[in-house]
Amino acid sequence: MSTRLPAPARREQLLAVGLEVFARQGFHGTSMNDVADAAGVTKPVLYQHFASKRELYLALLDEVGRELLEAIAKATAGAVDGRAQTEAGFGAYFRWVDDDRDAFLLLFGSGARRDEEFAEAVRKVEEAIAEAIEPLIAADIDASHRRTLAHALVGLAEGASRQLVASGLAFDPELISRQVADLAWAGLRGVRRVSPFADLIHPDRRTHRDVTPAEPSRPPPRRRAAPTSPG
Repeated sequence: MSTRLPAPARREQLLAVGLEVFARQGFHGTSMNDVADAAGVTKPVLYQHFASKRELYLALLDEVGRELLEAIAKATAGAVDGRAQTEAGFGAYFRWVDDDRDAFLLLFGSGARRDEEFAEAVRKVEEAIAEAIEPLIAADIDASHRRTLAHALVGLAEGASRQLVASGLAFDPELISRQVADLAWAGLRGVRRVSPFADLIHPDRRTHRDVTPAEPSRPPPRRRAAPTSPG
């Protein structure tokens, strides 16, 4: 028999157990019985906190997304410049992945992507992280350009983490964050405002408007042989 816990503590326990079970078995491979058994509670107790398996899964996506966002926000809050903010943000991300690979698998694994409702929940997390990163990009660019770069940085961290987690090997989050931050910072330093009409006004560039098609080459005219006189 399980120890009787206050409702908030029981909910936290069920979320922790559900995370572990879903990360290893996937949404479709997990039943509410599996979660209840792993948590050491009866199924009616589980249903007191979550009306369905889908509700539990969505609560988990929200929980792990919030934890990741809070870790990044806390790490970047005290950074003194753009380089420090870049390194701090990636450091928080890779430490979160290293500390809880199950959370990363739940949030960014293929299972969440195949269901539209789950995929939308993940997109909201990615959007929130990009919104947190966007103000840290210190470049003279317009808002749309800045937003695109923020999403690119989120994708950079996610892609690197996906490879690290898939390998199953231990990794040093501090080393990885420095390596990825170096790449990101080198790219951010080269960011500049680009006019959509830059090619038309730049004196050293030619566009299709400037190019005159070359005249097709013609073979020299053939000389006709002079007629021969009879006899």
